[in-house]
Amino acid sequence: MIEPYVEPAAPGVDRGLTNASELAADKLVVRFQGLAAISDVSLKVQRHEVFGLIGPNGAGKTTLVNCLTGFQRPTEGRIILGGGDTAGWSASRFREQGVARTFQAGRLFKDMTVMENVEVTAAGLGASLRSARKHAKAMLGWIGLADKAALHAGALAYTDQRRLGIARALVLSPAFILLDEPAAGMSDAECEDLMELVASIPRTFTCGVLLIEHNMRVVMGISQRIHVLDGGRTIAEGTPDEIQRHEAVLAAYLGMEA
Repeated sequence: MIEPYVEPAAPGVDRGLTNASELAADKLVVRFQGLAAISDVSLKVQRHEVFGLIGPNGAGKTTLVNCLTGFQRPTEGRIILGGGDTAGWSASRFREQGVARTFQAGRLFKDMTVMENVEVTAAGLGASLRSARKHAKAMLGWIGLADKAALHAGALAYTDQRRLGIARALVLSPAFILLDEPAAGMSDAECEDLMELVASIPRTFTCGVLLIEHNMRVVMGISQRIHVLDGGRTIAEGTPDEIQRHEAVLAAYLGMEA
C-alpha cells in the first residue's frame, strides 16, 4: 500500500516550468553517422497520465527519451515543454525546468547513504540543506525506503535500488518523469508493487509519466495511452486495448502474424 505523500515546504526553491501541461516531440529525427535511429517521430505526453513507450530492441526508445531529457540533441525536429522550444538546453536545464528521468543502469551514488542520494539531488536543484533533508525524508517515507535511509545505496537489494532511482527523480515534484525499464529483472510480485507505485505518481505528484517497459503486463496495466516504435518510426499510438489489437504492432512488436 503506497502511503499518501505530503511534500514539505521549500521556500526559495524555483522549480521552473512545473506548471507545464505537455512534453512533446515534434517531427524528431536523430542520425548517428548517417544512420537514422529516430525518423520523423512526434508524440505528446500530458500531465496527469501514464504514457507507455514500447517497441522491439533497437526501436529507438532510449534515444527518444534521451532527446526528451536533454541527453541527446536531435538532428532535426524539436522538443517542446509547456509550449516553449527547448533548443540548446542541457540535461541539467531540463531537470531544473521539471523534466526528470531514471536510467536502466540506476546511476546511484553507491558509496553514499540512501538519504544522501535523495538529499544531494534536491540540493542540486536549489533546495537548502535543511529543506533537502526534509524533502528526502518525506520521499523515502512515501516510496517505502525510510527504514533503509542510513544504508549505503550500494548495499540495497536490486529492486530497492530501482525504487531509490525513482525517489531521486521525483524529489521536488517535477512536471514529468521518464522511467526507463523500471520493471527489468523484477519478479511478478515486485512488478505488482511497481505498478501500484507508478500508477499513483500522476495523482500524487501532479506529474506526467512516460514509461519505457518491455513487461507488457506492466505497461498495458497502467498506461492510459501507448506509443509504439519500430525501426525508429512510429507504427501506432492508442489505448492499451487498441494497441493490443493493432495489426502492425502484432506483426512487428509481438512477432505474430497479423
